[in-house]
Amino acid sequence: MKITILQSGQESFQVKSINSEMKSIDSITELRKQLNHWRQAGLRIALVPTMGNLHAGHLSLIEKARKLAEKVVVSIFVNPTQFVEGEDYESYPRTPEEDRKKLEALDVDILFQPRVHEIYPVDLSHQTKVIVPHLDNIFCGESRPGHFAGVATVVTKLLNIVQPDFAIFGEKDYQQLQVIRQLVRDLCMTVEVVSMPTLREASGLAMSSRNAYLTDQDREKAATLYRVLNEMAEVIRGGGDNYQELEKAGLKILTDEGFKPDYLAVVDAETLGPPGEGDLAILVAAWIGRARLIDNVIIRR
Repeated sequence: MKITILQSGQESFQVKSINSEMKSIDSITELRKQLNHWRQAGLRIALVPTMGNLHAGHLSLIEKARKLAEKVVVSIFVNPTQFVEGEDYESYPRTPEEDRKKLEALDVDILFQPRVHEIYPVDLSHQTKVIVPHLDNIFCGESRPGHFAGVATVVTKLLNIVQPDFAIFGEKDYQQLQVIRQLVRDLCMTVEVVSMPTLREASGLAMSSRNAYLTDQDREKAATLYRVLNEMAEVIRGGGDNYQELEKAGLKILTDEGFKPDYLAVVDAETLGPPGEGDLAILVAAWIGRARLIDNVIIRR
């Protein structure tokens, strides 16, 4: 046995590296056969769905999965149905060899890496879709029509394929997390959805695969996104409740710094509707250079 240190930004992970027995599977039938053996043995299963190009944020999800369950499945699937026309599906960062090494070091049991036709065996135009209506067409859903139908559909498929006890997701994609929580409730799935805090680079920038698109200059500016969210949150925690003025002021700062904001909104943390007396979420999406960055801050009340 040897100890390996994986580092990214401010986070480091000390993990075991054994003569790895991680299985790489691309077939649903083969995957289910292995999962059935584990269930018959009474073992709990955790699923970490990803699109690959793994960074420390992903690794923290896997670390959590290992604490919750005896067996961990990580899926890597760049899902075509969640990319809208003109987006970066073909150029999305893919790093299969590096990803495999990281997963082996983290003692993952199965890497599920299906081809598109395995997940979508029929023409995509005939594919059954899962839609969470009230969350589907707001914020990221408004500017990326069809995106969340793609997310909800592929996550439903993965949860049905694996039928895990736990599914682990990051909080950076907060609207996506709420979509998944809602579909699990509405479709009466027994999986427990577990969320993990956003991991950040030293500057505060949320870790994301698309950060690879940032130039050095853009990366310096990108930290402004999290700073603006924190400044807005500080005002709200201090009793400020003129949310429209806060949003307006935040958008001006971002624009002045060279961002092209998509949205900046203070919302109810559960419904993503108008803010009320409960917890709040400040959500933002903005372009800088080639990268569309999203982030959020949650205010517990």
